[in-house]
Amino acid sequence: MYKIDKKALILVDLQNDFCDGGLLSVPEADSIIPLVNRLQSQFDCIVATLDWHPQDHMSFAINHDHKQVGDTMTVGGYEQTLWPAHCVKHSEGAKLHPDLDVSRISHYVFKGADKTIDSYSAFFDNQHLRSTGLEKWLKDKGIGTLYFLGLATNLCVKYSCMDAIQLGFKTYVIADACKGVELQPGDIQKAYHEMTDVGVQLITSNQILLDE
Repeated sequence: MYKIDKKALILVDLQNDFCDGGLLSVPEADSIIPLVNRLQSQFDCIVATLDWHPQDHMSFAINHDHKQVGDTMTVGGYEQTLWPAHCVKHSEGAKLHPDLDVSRISHYVFKGADKTIDSYSAFFDNQHLRSTGLEKWLKDKGIGTLYFLGLATNLCVKYSCMDAIQLGFKTYVIADACKGVELQPGDIQKAYHEMTDVGVQLITSNQILLDE
């Protein structure tokens, strides 16, 4: 068993394409960046995840004939939502937000690099076929408590938190440091219910910054 004595802050996909003016922008995403910067000093280590897609990624609507953004289709036996091309590796859109303080980040997780499968979680692809290596990295560092924030609440944040619980981490989501996208009305609230139902603890930043 690993020793639970350290806590990490996981910054989920704070990339240009998900922020204001990006190719798959999340409403009000830029507004959380100053808060994210303030929160970082309260943690033993900081991890940043990044979508890192090839141009021919299967989740891009443009790569499928007669398909539009928002359509769903079966790919490799699994249902897939189709997105605009976004966070193409090495592109400007894949870079972290320019106002994000990156000086404390000690580990980066690049996900979605396999063109044949999508990857929302910080830990696994969507079918749990491959690990990103984050679980081992955290446990090797003696980190047992994780706090998640970022984009988008009801997609990559949610799936990362739910995998963290399954892997045995004590898991928090900092609600006011997340922003989501409502593909259907109520998606964000539904995501919070799904997370708390499996044991994720919902908190706000002022519970962390009390001693700042």
